Amino acid sequence: MLSLKEGERLVRLARSAVEKFFEKGKLEIEKVEDRVLKERKGVFVTIETFPEKNLRGCIGFPHPASPLFEAVQRAAYCSAFEDTRFDPLKKEEIDKIVFEISVMTKPELIEVKDPKEYFEKIEIGRDGLILMNEYRGSLLLPQVPLIFDWDVKEFLENLFYKAGLTLSWIYDRNTRIWKFQAQIFAEKEPRGKVIERILK
Repeated sequence: MLSLKEGERLVRLARSAVEKFFEKGKLEIEKVEDRVLKERKGVFVTIETFPEKNLRGCIGFPHPASPLFEAVQRAAYCSAFEDTRFDPLKKEEIDKIVFEISVMTKPELIEVKDPKEYFEKIEIGRDGLILMNEYRGSLLLPQVPLIFDWDVKEFLENLFYKAGLTLSWIYDRNTRIWKFQAQIFAEKEPRGKVIERILK
């Protein structure tokens, strides 16, 4: 578990990576000496408009392949400029957005003998989900079903929909679903106080 101070540091690194890109025209990874922030963890960076809270970008790395401080900065850059659902962020928007960091636990494969067991092994407000079916996949963070007030069935339906599939594919032998949890830190306002979001 990260402390609030460590979470705040990550949020500041995310914002700084984007702001420095506008200044220098390239991503420059800021190094840190904090041992905890050097651990390899999966992470997502979400950018929202303020105060409307509309999604402006969300990209991350679900598998712990890079040191956390580096992964956060790369994910922030990708969320701002490479999320294909949105136009690249403009410099004049930087004071009208907030950053949210979701630090993930290692994804755990949900083992089932009958696909109906998925509905019993997923907890809203705790679990995020990753779906893989051959060459198709999707991921939804644990805060997403709370935003839209989904139950487990709706959560799974939207996970499959995001992958371009229907829920009936849950019965396909190639379908695999992982769950993970996340520690979430977010700016309350642009460059403002950072809080830890408690989902439940």
